[in-house]
Amino acid sequence: MTARGVLTMVGTAVGGLIGWAETAPTADPESLRVLFTDFGVEVGPDDTDLTEAVRAFQARVGLPADGEAGPETAHLLARYAAEARELTEFRRAA
Repeated sequence: MTARGVLTMVGTAVGGLIGWAETAPTADPESLRVLFTDFGVEVGPDDTDLTEAVRAFQARVGLPADGEAGPETAHLLARYAAEARELTEFRRAA
């Protein structure tokens, strides 16, 4: 099994334990960068830029700021990114 498969499986299991109904989002760098962009945060091209963005997000939402996008971080980032997209659509429609 690939590392991505393991992360997805673990994220789904953890999400089920803490009440997330949706499938865990992937935590690969490309997907995280897209989520940050949807959330309105531009992340630089380096891995250290992404780690710092994850760390800042974690600190902002009250998670341990370790800079690693585990299942809880990925879920919250995906949820906030989805809300940001909805607000953007709402503003466009108004």
